[in-house]
Amino acid sequence: MRWGVLGNQDSWYVADLQRAATLRGHQCDRLDFEHLIGAAGTGMCLGQHAPAGQPSQRVDLADYDGIIVRTMPPGSLERVVFRMDLLHQLVDQGVTVLNPPRALECAVDKYLTTARLARIGLPVPRTIVCEGFEEAMAAFPVLGGDVVVKPIFGAEGRGIVRVSDPDMAHRVFRTLERIDAVLYLQEFIRHPGYDIRVLILDGQVIGSMKRISDTDFRTNCSRDARAEVHSPTPTELDYALQAVAVTGACFAGVDLLYGPDSQLYVIEVNAVPGWRAFSRTTGIDVADRVIQWMEQSHASCS
Repeated sequence: MRWGVLGNQDSWYVADLQRAATLRGHQCDRLDFEHLIGAAGTGMCLGQHAPAGQPSQRVDLADYDGIIVRTMPPGSLERVVFRMDLLHQLVDQGVTVLNPPRALECAVDKYLTTARLARIGLPVPRTIVCEGFEEAMAAFPVLGGDVVVKPIFGAEGRGIVRVSDPDMAHRVFRTLERIDAVLYLQEFIRHPGYDIRVLILDGQVIGSMKRISDTDFRTNCSRDARAEVHSPTPTELDYALQAVAVTGACFAGVDLLYGPDSQLYVIEVNAVPGWRAFSRTTGIDVADRVIQWMEQSHASCS
């Protein structure tokens, strides 16, 4: 079989998927969102210029047995919408896409995800989202005067800042307004220095780890947090599975956090989850699990 991976050049995850695919006798090409070509009409096909290292010719994306999305590069609204349109078009043509574009559209948008989680009754930090400085300043005391400001689109803790001082809030909120950013404010949850990542594939829990940081409220392993194997409780499993289901994701990482009152919160659903630290910690070959799922999904659709 032949798989395509939409991923960054020199990506560890692309290389890991290629390793797992090769061991199972498949071809796995890295593809670039920036070089995708859309087409409509008789005889037209979706494609892109040939992957690096292959003859310089256009490849038909419909020739792939499946596409794995490993990145969503920054871009204008038009470019992001166009990329999602192409993924929808591939799904309509019967190509397996992991994750499905509807799930990516939800999970990549922190506000949409949080709203859906809250709608089904999962506990999330109190959140207020707005576009203006005045609205953000009014929201600041409502959220306890201690908030985490996040970009709506972002990962690995990038762009996240804690604001607990009114003067700092004034500067941060004014700056974000000036650059036309959406102000996503979430009450800061005083946690015990760790969070829990549960990795799920097709409704089944692959495993879980605890991410611990002694110096940063952000517990991302990319920010030097340390990790250890975690056995999730029934409540943690229930919250994680519900969270993935409400976003429509097939492969996702769910981040859970305990507050000072032992209240469990769902913080995030990541539809392009990393597994480098997870595999190193748990010993689970996640790339092999993903490739096996792609095989089974393709077989069931054939």
